[in-house]
Amino acid sequence: MQKHEFFVDMTCEGCSNAVTRVLHRLGGVQFDIDLPNKKVCIDSEHNVDTLLETLKKTGKSASYLGEKSAQ
Repeated sequence: MQKHEFFVDMTCEGCSNAVTRVLHRLGGVQFDIDLPNKKVCIDSEHNVDTLLETLKKTGKSASYLGEKSAQ
């Protein structure tokens, strides 16, 4: 699976809960939310466009930061 990193303009727990909700609805993803740095790391077979569109459903601005190398 590919690991992608996204910036999502999250300011609170409610924002990160919204991200969690939309990603669970999409399915087939594993993710970590870094609220202080406003980053979401997603492990998924979905393409970047699909993931970005899904994150934008939260109503927050989102952008793709790039592929994250496996650690």
